[in-house]
Amino acid sequence: MSTKEELLKRLSDGVVDMEEDDVAEAAREYLDAGYPAYDGIMEGLVDGMNRAGQLYEEEEYFVTDILLCSDAMYVGLDILRPHLPAVEGGRKVKGIIGGVEGDTHDIGKNLVKIMMETAGFEMIDLGRDVPLQKFVDVAKEEQVQFVGMSTLMTTTMEGMATVIRLLEEAGIREQVKVIVGGGPLSQKYAEKIGADGYSPNAVEAVRLVKNLLNIA
Repeated sequence: MSTKEELLKRLSDGVVDMEEDDVAEAAREYLDAGYPAYDGIMEGLVDGMNRAGQLYEEEEYFVTDILLCSDAMYVGLDILRPHLPAVEGGRKVKGIIGGVEGDTHDIGKNLVKIMMETAGFEMIDLGRDVPLQKFVDVAKEEQVQFVGMSTLMTTTMEGMATVIRLLEEAGIREQVKVIVGGGPLSQKYAEKIGADGYSPNAVEAVRLVKNLLNIA
C-alpha cells in the first residue's frame, strides 16, 4: 500500500511527465486509500502543474508540453473533483478571471481558476488577451463578487489600472474585490493601481479572496 506522500508524488510526477494513465491510476488508488481529494488536487495535480510551469519559464518545456501536462492534470481532476466535500452554505461566490489585453499567456491564470473552483467558487473564465472593458461588462452583467486579472508582461500591466478605473466609472468598484497576479507584479504595484490584493501564486490567490470576502 502506497503512503499518501508517495501517491501525491505520483500525481505530481504524472502531470510533469504528461502521463495521463499514470495520473488516473494514482488518483484512483489515492481515493481507494481514503485520502482527501482536496489534498490530491492541491498537493498532487496542482503541484505538478506548478512544476511544469516552472520548466516552461526556464524554457525546458514548450507550449505543446504544457498542454499535454494540462491534459494529464484534467484527467486527475475529473477523478478527484467529484469527491470534494460539498461547499457549505447556499449560493456560491462568483468571480471572473482573465489575462489582460495584449497578453496571451494563460498557464498561471488557468491554475488560479482551477484552484478557485476547487475551493468552491463559481468562476467565469474570460480567457487571455481580454479587452479591458469586457472585465467590467461581465462583472456588471454577472454581478460577481471579485475580479481576477493576470499578466506576465510589463507592457500590459497598465491595463489593470484601466480596468479598475472603468469599474469606478461604471459605479460597481465598491461591489467587487479586485485581485491581480503575474510575473512582473508585486504587492506594491497592486497598491499603486488601487487593487484590493496581489497574489504570487494560485494557492495564495484562494487565501487572498477568502480573506477579502471574509469567507472561512
